[in-house]
Amino acid sequence: MSDLLLIVTIGGERVALAAAAVESVVELDTLIPVPRAAAHVAGLSALRSRVLTVIDCMRSLELGQTDCADGIREAAVVELDGHHYALIVDLVEDVVEALSEPVSVRAAMGAGWERVSKGMVETEQGPLLLVDVAALVAGAERQAAAKLFVTVSV
Repeated sequence: MSDLLLIVTIGGERVALAAAAVESVVELDTLIPVPRAAAHVAGLSALRSRVLTVIDCMRSLELGQTDCADGIREAAVVELDGHHYALIVDLVEDVVEALSEPVSVRAAMGAGWERVSKGMVETEQGPLLLVDVAALVAGAERQAAAKLFVTVSV
């Protein structure tokens, strides 16, 4: 396996994002709140004349809320279904090569981490949890709503 991974820290945990899914890494300095948005949507920001929906990864993982009061936050910019998102992370660390395919995690991680986990992947810096970018963007509310719909529909 020779996929590249972007190592980031979310909620104090070092995890990996598929580097192919990340367009750029930026520092956000402006965040415009969006009334009635899902709880994990921190707001909107602009990057090179594009509007970015800013995702608070801490809230998406149900780990609390990222403090955006200081103004500047690091974010990984991704594109899903033609829409651009900035994923707020604590720290962007490095790009490394994956040395293995993802394998299932055999430990309890918490509901948020389990929802976004694609498995553990071995790197030169040790094993890292590979995070599903689309699941981070979707947030916990969407999954809960989908479960409710399936339960009610049956």
